[in-house]
Amino acid sequence: MHGLTVKICGLTEESHLLAVAAAGADYAGLVFAESRRRVSPQRAREITRVLDAMSARPKVVGVFVNSPLRFVNDTAELCGLDFVQLSGDETAEYCSGVERPIIRSVHVSTLTTIEDIERIVTAQQDARTGSADIFLLDTGGKGVYGGTGRTFDWALARAVLSHHPFMVAGGLSPDNVGRLVREVNPAGVDVSSGVERNGIKDESLIRAFVDEARMAGQEN
Repeated sequence: MHGLTVKICGLTEESHLLAVAAAGADYAGLVFAESRRRVSPQRAREITRVLDAMSARPKVVGVFVNSPLRFVNDTAELCGLDFVQLSGDETAEYCSGVERPIIRSVHVSTLTTIEDIERIVTAQQDARTGSADIFLLDTGGKGVYGGTGRTFDWALARAVLSHHPFMVAGGLSPDNVGRLVREVNPAGVDVSSGVERNGIKDESLIRAFVDEARMAGQEN
C-alpha cells in the first residue's frame, strides 16, 4: 500500500457507496457476517453496481466471520469483491483456500501481546506466500469479532507497526482518527459506526473522516 488508506465499512445502500466514492476512500466494506449491517450476496451485487461505471472507485471488501470457505469464494465471485476480510477465527490453512486477496483482522484485547500478533501474521504469510494480503488491528477478544465501537491501546499498535504495516480499526471517528494517524502512523484506517448518525451512515461524517485521516497522513 502506498500512503495512508481509508476503509469505510458496513455499507448497506447504494447511496453509501456513492458517498464513500465521492469522499475518496480506498475501500468500501460490505458485511456478510451476523450484524445489523449484514447484506445478502444478492443485495451486495445490486448495490455495488453503482460503482461499475466509475473509472476511479473504491475497492470492494466483503467481511466474513467463520463462514464456510465455499460461501466466501462464491460470494467473492458473485459480487466481484476485490478483497475478502476475515474477521473470525480462521486458520492459516483456511486462508490458503481463499481465492481473493485477504484483509486479515487481528483482534486486540487487554491480554493480547506483540508475540500473539506476530504468530498470526507469520502463519498466514507462510500459508499464502507472495499474496497481497493486508493485516488489520481491531478491538476484540474471545468471541468478539470487531464492530465494538471501542478503541484499544494504541501503544500496542505502535509497537507492532515497527515490524509490519497494519491498518487500524476500533472506535475511530472523525474526532479521533487524526490523532491516531499522527501518533501511530498506521498503513490505513477503518471505520463503521464512527461515521453513523442514529445507526445510519452519514455522508458528511464519511467525508469528514476521510478528510481528517488524509490531512494527518500528509503531515506524517
